[in-house]
Amino acid sequence: MSHEIIITNKETMYYPVVEEGITWETERKGSPGKVTFKIYKDSVLNIEEGNSVSIKKDGQNVFFGFIFTFKIDKEGFYNITAYDQLRYFKNKDTYYYVNKKANEMLKELAVMFNLNVGTLDDTEYIIPKRLEEDKTLFDMVQNALDFTLQNKKKIYVLYDDFGKLTLKNIENMKLNILIDEETAENYSYTSSIDSNTYNQIKLTFDNEDTGKRDVYMSKDTGNINKWGLLQYFEKIDDSVTNPQAKCDALLQLYNKKTKNLSISNIPGDVRVRAGTSVVIMLDLGDIKLQNYMLVEKAKHTFKESEHTMDLTLRGDVYFTDG
Repeated sequence: MSHEIIITNKETMYYPVVEEGITWETERKGSPGKVTFKIYKDSVLNIEEGNSVSIKKDGQNVFFGFIFTFKIDKEGFYNITAYDQLRYFKNKDTYYYVNKKANEMLKELAVMFNLNVGTLDDTEYIIPKRLEEDKTLFDMVQNALDFTLQNKKKIYVLYDDFGKLTLKNIENMKLNILIDEETAENYSYTSSIDSNTYNQIKLTFDNEDTGKRDVYMSKDTGNINKWGLLQYFEKIDDSVTNPQAKCDALLQLYNKKTKNLSISNIPGDVRVRAGTSVVIMLDLGDIKLQNYMLVEKAKHTFKESEHTMDLTLRGDVYFTDG
């Protein structure tokens, strides 16, 4: 087991020796990939903010990004924090688009901000029009992906694949990796209706032609009787071409329990990152997990002879789930 770090400052490449290992973290939404590590500041090493960092493990690409922070301690060590390209999605701007799919608007944003693009899956749904005002690029793209989810019932994940922006359907990110009782020594499971669970959807539209407010509803009486009334409300505009269809889609999306599983210190695999799915087979007594779960967060720790990962997973995202 070996890992390699290369830091490039202009034309000079450094191969530093890492102290205490490397940490690589990814989240499915709204955060860039992040690595942290510690290296010794010798007389040769000359690095600064903006230098590129590439990390490989056993020849496999793991991370490509840029130094954003380094701290020097009294013992002469650099503590480095680097992010991938998605760090630049924290930039804010105003952006208006008409009749574009999420993958198309993402490509436009990448050109505007000089970012490298890799494979972008076709997200299929055409958004009629949208004004994103004073928003981060993360928010702009996530809004487009949310509209796609509501209309196509498909989830897409934006991530950086070793220096290239990538957008994939989660169905194309399933891994043939099994986590069971033997590998998952430390875990906790939560089933809840306390967050992002709604059994009644209410949309309103201020109709300028009639001077009235149009109301659209969709509900599940059975779950209202079980859980009480949990209402999702949204005021929509004329960009929503079929409000009732959106109501029904939102109900299907949110009318379910959220299921979360946290697992720590399991054997690492660099293929596992936020947005991928792994097979979980765990007997929790009253509940038996035997399905794919989506990785919401992944934290990998690489040490000299050890690679472990901590995962936060969701099991309520596939529409085959109950």
